Amino acid sequence: MTSTIDEAAPVQRNANRVGWLADLGTALRSSAVFILLAALLLGFSAAEPAFANLGNLMSILQAVAVVAILGAGVTVTLAVGGFDLSIGAIAASSVMAASYAMIVWGLGAIATVLLVLAFGALIGLVNAFLIVRLKVPDLLATLSMMFLLSGLQLIPTAGRSISAGLILPNGTTATGVYDPAFLLIGRANLAGIVPVSVVLMALVAIALFVLTERTRIGRLLFATGGNAVATRLAGASTARLKMLAYVISGTLASLGGIVIAARVGRGDVSSGGSLLMDAVAAALIGFAVLGKRRPNVLGTIVGAVFVGVLLNGLTMLNAPYYTQDFVKGAVLVGALALTYGTVRSPSP
Repeated sequence: MTSTIDEAAPVQRNANRVGWLADLGTALRSSAVFILLAALLLGFSAAEPAFANLGNLMSILQAVAVVAILGAGVTVTLAVGGFDLSIGAIAASSVMAASYAMIVWGLGAIATVLLVLAFGALIGLVNAFLIVRLKVPDLLATLSMMFLLSGLQLIPTAGRSISAGLILPNGTTATGVYDPAFLLIGRANLAGIVPVSVVLMALVAIALFVLTERTRIGRLLFATGGNAVATRLAGASTARLKMLAYVISGTLASLGGIVIAARVGRGDVSSGGSLLMDAVAAALIGFAVLGKRRPNVLGTIVGAVFVGVLLNGLTMLNAPYYTQDFVKGAVLVGALALTYGTVRSPSP
């Protein structure tokens, strides 16, 4: 009996050691993005002391605010098993719509914001109708909407950007101006430190985190993406849940467009060019945060901040601008590898 116990003890110790190493590996993978983010902050601060200035850190958050807001919308559509390719076009169209409303129609800040948010919600509703009612695949439906909006935003001004004194296609000159109150959305700082756009990003993140992680609707959104049939059998309306997801995505894309318009103070036809890819990258990097392996709003915000810190640090170190897309792609590949890469024991 003693011999059997003595032989079993090393086996048990090895098993405990393997289990401990496995738990450590899981913990490291779950926190890998945070560890890398901390390493970037420390490394860039050591290489360039100005990087750690509060003003620069706030500028990073301000730069990623729009991407994070759009990425949060993408996250909600991913939760229901969909994908919204039209968010960049919605944001760009919202920039033009906000500018047109004030410069041409002479609307004030509140009316403009409400109008543009309603525009985004309407586009989300149209996307949902194509996907849910007409059974158009989500990628095709939102891709079509992206092309439609990209062309539609150019028609009212004959392809020109919108600014004060715009000459309209009929030969008349627009007499409106940007409402100063509207410009505060993109340019003002609370307490002289925190940009309003960063506050909006935080509010969106908190609201969607509570919705998706702490409410029954949130659980049903993920259930729809996981198994729509089972969700319907459980008594939930997957059609309404998908409609909600795309309306949220469209509305958030319009909010991002409002922030851009308020920041630049004009309707630029080239705005929103890279927003889609950046927002998608943030949402996918979010899969790696805390080992969730699924869409989550907290991960999306962290992913946007991670990319923003990386690009800002590289810029301050005078890295060539043409390397930025490569770096973003490398980060995305690395994040997904950390999320899904597991070491499997060889089969006997």
